[in-house]
Amino acid sequence: MFDPDYDLFLDILDAGSISAAARRRGLSTPALSKRLARLEQRLGARLLNRTTRRLVLTAAGKDLLDTLSPIRAALTVAENRIAGRHSLVRGPLRVTAPTSFGRMHVVPTLPSFLATHSQVTLSIDLSDDFVDLLDGRHDLAIRIAREVGPGLVGHRLGTSQRVLCASPAYLELAGEPHTLAELTRHRLLATDSQLPWRLQGPEGPVTLAGQSFVDTNSSEVVRELAIGGCGVALRSLWDVRHALSDGSLRRLLPSYAGSEDVGVFAAHAPDPPARVSALVEHLQQMLAL
Repeated sequence: MFDPDYDLFLDILDAGSISAAARRRGLSTPALSKRLARLEQRLGARLLNRTTRRLVLTAAGKDLLDTLSPIRAALTVAENRIAGRHSLVRGPLRVTAPTSFGRMHVVPTLPSFLATHSQVTLSIDLSDDFVDLLDGRHDLAIRIAREVGPGLVGHRLGTSQRVLCASPAYLELAGEPHTLAELTRHRLLATDSQLPWRLQGPEGPVTLAGQSFVDTNSSEVVRELAIGGCGVALRSLWDVRHALSDGSLRRLLPSYAGSEDVGVFAAHAPDPPARVSALVEHLQQMLAL
């Protein structure tokens, strides 16, 4: 049996705060705080630094998290297997997806999935932050990347074709670039982890380095800033197709595009329960990328 205080510690991290974890459990915040303090006293180490805005793992807390997460995940897999739950599409299903893609493409498919699988309890987290699927806190992640990562099973849902684009207002002010060399003199818009841009052009693969005009971790912010005339962005067609159609954005340097090895994947840990496999199959049928 998994230690209930360890389970509490992981639940607090999953919820993001002691108060949020208390609400999920139907308990008071002081009661959970006391239990966390009791665990810290038992271990002889502080696990979390509490601030008014967030919880921050200490070194001891990070060590405990890294130790406990795979244990709880393994226990869950074993319990599901022994109880025969892999054959039943029911139970909690925790999904994470990039903010913009999730809102535009994943969420619209969920009502029909839930109508078919009424015994599934769904929670979905839209975030552009990287999520470790092996820590047991999420069952399925939508990833836009070249690969899903070691130790995971990935199902390719489509290709994330990316194009260079900017608004007519920005181009009127800054001029339209006709070569990559000219593009380096323009304002670039990208999330924290996107630059340098890896493009495919007539001469083959090429890398464009630079710094984003605005610092952000949100792909939706990048899109809206591009539409608002702040600079040039490299965006997926699934994200800007409508803006290109209505003229809010204009494609630039059409002989260049983002590397085609970037795909959209549904990723999960090995040996998933039936509810995970059912959602993967549903997404494969519903998404046309």
